[in-house]
Amino acid sequence: MNITVFCSAADLDERYTAPAREFAALIGKGGHTLVWGGSESGLMKVMADGVQEHGGRLVGVSVEFLASKARKNADEMVVTEDLAARKAQLLALGDAVVVMVGGTGTLDEATEILELKKHGLHSKPVVLLNAAGFYDGLKQQFQRMEAEGFLPLPLADLVFFAEDGVGAMAYLEESAGVR
Repeated sequence: MNITVFCSAADLDERYTAPAREFAALIGKGGHTLVWGGSESGLMKVMADGVQEHGGRLVGVSVEFLASKARKNADEMVVTEDLAARKAQLLALGDAVVVMVGGTGTLDEATEILELKKHGLHSKPVVLLNAAGFYDGLKQQFQRMEAEGFLPLPLADLVFFAEDGVGAMAYLEESAGVR
C-alpha cells in the first residue's frame, strides 16, 4: 500500500517523534511505501528514516523552492512547480492518507484532502494521527460541524482519528481489506 503522510518538517518533541517512529516502523515492516513531502528535516526525516530502516520504500514529492532540502536517497523523488501541484501529486500517489502533527501547511493539506473526499473526488481512507492529543480541538470542531449540519456525510465516513500508529495502521489495513 502507498501511504501518503502529511507532517511537519520542524524538529519536534519526543511526544510527537515517538509515535512517528512507531508508525514509520509499521509502514516499513508491512512492506508499504511512504509517500511524503520529501524533506530531509524534522518529522518528515523521522518518518523517512524509520520507513527505510524497516525495509519500506520512499516516494518523495517536493516542490521547486524546497528541492534543495529533498532527501537524496529516496527511492523516487518528484519535484513539482508549486504547493498546489505537490498536494495533488501526494494525493494521486497514495492509496490512503495519514495526517500527522504539523503547522499551517499540514492543516491546509488536511482540510483540502477532506474537502475533496467530502465532494466525492476521492474515496481513500483518511486518518488524523492524534499524537499527544494534538488534534483534539480539531476533532471537537469536526464533531460540532457534523452535529450542526455542516457535513453532508457522517464524520466517520470522512476521517478516522487514531491515537497511535498501531491504530492508524489497523484502520488502513482494514480499509484496504488486508486484515
